[in-house]
Amino acid sequence: MVKPSNRQPTHHHDCPIPPQLTTPSVANKLPPRTTTLPRSKRLAKTANTRYKVLMKILFLGDVAAAPGRKALSQFLPALRQKHALDVVIANGENAANGRGITLETANEIFAAGVDVITLGDHTFDQKGTEELLANSPKIIRPANYPSGTVGRGATTHTLSNGKKITVINLQGRVFINQQTDCPFQLSKRLMEEHILGQTCDALVIDIHAEATSEKTCLAHLWDGKATLVIGTHTHIPTADARIQPAGTAYQTDAGMCGDYQSSLGMSFASVLPNFFTRGRHAFQPATGEATLSGVIVEAGQGGLAEKIQPLRHGGVLQPTE
Repeated sequence: MVKPSNRQPTHHHDCPIPPQLTTPSVANKLPPRTTTLPRSKRLAKTANTRYKVLMKILFLGDVAAAPGRKALSQFLPALRQKHALDVVIANGENAANGRGITLETANEIFAAGVDVITLGDHTFDQKGTEELLANSPKIIRPANYPSGTVGRGATTHTLSNGKKITVINLQGRVFINQQTDCPFQLSKRLMEEHILGQTCDALVIDIHAEATSEKTCLAHLWDGKATLVIGTHTHIPTADARIQPAGTAYQTDAGMCGDYQSSLGMSFASVLPNFFTRGRHAFQPATGEATLSGVIVEAGQGGLAEKIQPLRHGGVLQPTE
């Protein structure tokens, strides 16, 4: 388990860690939460009635190389129909040979039935990414990249019935050595720009981060302000899918859409030498059958989550259906 560290990351002076998030001096500066009953009371109030589903959302974890793309094409069309999905979001930062994304791999993901693609720390690992981001409004990179970075950190997708879902991409900073702005400070500003029930009917946050503590704290910050906060990056699905007290669904990591008989989507043969020797050995993507891994969330009236369920389909992981 990763324990929160008292050491503040270097070059992160714009994002001081408050001594207590609940102290009046800090709490008064946070945007007000959406007024809502605690989930236990909301469920008790509607125990004898079926809530109306406003939107059904599937979020899929990191699509890892060719096996992940193949699994999308093979399984997603039927899953969209079976679960009556309104929108599908997938993290595509590992889609091209395990690192980054290209025009060809992005088109393959969209053709499989994905509506919005999010990215992460491998965003710019492939040639041509700048042009791709500049011309593809439904492919977003982390919003907390430095000002002037090509692309966008949020997008709004309109369904055929006119309902709108906004997707925001954030990147963590703990244990990720990249120059990014503070995702917590930026979140407070984004909350004023993207308001659930006003500017959009559903709101999804992809927090691409290494530390579970950082993801959990961001999820708490967004509770009552978003439909779903979902973690990506570590490629292993966590067992903590839940709806938070103010109504925002959360899971620390969605896992990956890739070959789990591997080292996070890379072949054991190419990864193991790096643990045995000091030299550098190039990673090669695994080629086995992939598992689709993610979560399905049902948004009720007002955009808050009424239900979250993990999804695992195909490959070697235990299926959820």
